[in-house]
Amino acid sequence: FSGEVMAMMGGTFYWLPKWTGHMYNETLGKIHFWLTAIFFNITFFPQHFLGLAGMPRRYADYPLQFTEFNQWSSFGAFGLGLSQLLFVYIIVSTVRGGKKATAEVWDNPEGLEWTLPSPPPFHSFTEPPVVR
Repeated sequence: FSGEVMAMMGGTFYWLPKWTGHMYNETLGKIHFWLTAIFFNITFFPQHFLGLAGMPRRYADYPLQFTEFNQWSSFGAFGLGLSQLLFVYIIVSTVRGGKKATAEVWDNPEGLEWTLPSPPPFHSFTEPPVVR
């Protein structure tokens, strides 16, 4: 989850203004990040201790001594899932409108795509750009 999904969410937040032509609510983006990071750790950190204590992975039934850590992990998983609803809300509200994004959404962006308006037109360049 952390390697792939967090990278995809980070890329989405980076490119969303360029894709849609609108800025997202940065405060909600920060709240989403922290909720995801906290609930991710609540989900997976107890599982390390469960493994050290000898609980095998992917068991539906387990001895009682593993109950508390599994409950914490389940609580974290539900919170992690619910925090992704905020991610969906941010995307939907950005697509529907908001503050207009400029061509250079971030400070000192690099790449040809940042020389175009947001959102980019269908035929981006009338002639191939010169890259140095």
